[in-house]
Amino acid sequence: MDSEVLGFEEYVRTRQDALLRSARRLVKDPVEAQDLLQTALVRTYGRWDGIADKTLADAYLRRVMINTRTEWWRARKIDEVPTEQLPDASVDDGSEQRANRALLMDVLRVLAPKQRSVVVLRHWEQMSTEETAAALGMSTGTVKSTLHRALARLRQELESRELEALEMERTERSERTDRGRPQCAA
Repeated sequence: MDSEVLGFEEYVRTRQDALLRSARRLVKDPVEAQDLLQTALVRTYGRWDGIADKTLADAYLRRVMINTRTEWWRARKIDEVPTEQLPDASVDDGSEQRANRALLMDVLRVLAPKQRSVVVLRHWEQMSTEETAAALGMSTGTVKSTLHRALARLRQELESRELEALEMERTERSERTDRGRPQCAA
């Protein structure tokens, strides 16, 4: 085996988790993401010698994945079935997703900066505990304990906000009921 093949195999072994995370950001289905990554790796293998600066291999592979996903999207067959009656079309305007994202961003503000960094890297960027520790310059044990405390704090904050919302709803309901009742003269 020549050194370039070994170089490619070593590159794939060390970067496969990060590359799979990139593929997962491009397609929702985890199996499809693995297929996308494998297709990109096969296409890149044939051009590995042409990548002069191997430090740019991640960027090259991401571009291959993006192009491959675009090809797949363009090639998909659209199945149209003629019917006499149109189905009810429900339009997801994304407002619930935006509200959830706004709530998440707001709730993350209750965390200390170190806790917020650990949560974002572990759950948003899907880094491993070891990768998170290396990125933040801390031990894996510190990452685990910080993440544990941060998630407990987030749960507590969400429960508190849910209780507040329920209490506000009860108060509003009670006020509406009181307005509908006749006033008694003393």
